[in-house]
Amino acid sequence: MASKRPSFLRELLSQTGAALQFCCILHCFHEHILDVTICIGPSMLPTFNVEGDVVLVEFYTTKMQKLKNGDVIVAKSPTNPKQTVCKRICGMPGDVVTVQPSHSFASIKHHVVPEGHVWLQGDNLANSTDSRAYGAVPLALIRGRVFYKVWPMKEAGRIGTTRPSYDS
Repeated sequence: MASKRPSFLRELLSQTGAALQFCCILHCFHEHILDVTICIGPSMLPTFNVEGDVVLVEFYTTKMQKLKNGDVIVAKSPTNPKQTVCKRICGMPGDVVTVQPSHSFASIKHHVVPEGHVWLQGDNLANSTDSRAYGAVPLALIRGRVFYKVWPMKEAGRIGTTRPSYDS
């Protein structure tokens, strides 16, 4: 009976070590390669649904500084770091972004996107809190680029870099 105990402990340690290695690999994959997230809210209609779409987010484009106008990204909210936002890049550093007035008595505004920042806007301009409200967003807040919608299945596919038309 005593001879079985060391083999049991050896097997337990071996299995625990394998599980720990798997968890470390999974963590690295999740933090540096690919993540699965849910986009909720009306700001990205019609690209994403209000009740939430499951999307894939890759980190390579962000880390290699290859983001471009039209990319849909996930970032920490500039106004609440506990929240994330999903928006489309509409201006890169040095670009001049024209913002249409939200009221008829307001005037058109032009913003120059500073170095190290991007201009973010939701696809649903009528219902999006974005750079028009909080200004250009530091590149350091961007977590990754959304490249594929997984759910709902009937809408699964690549995410384009062109803002779709929105009929209200």
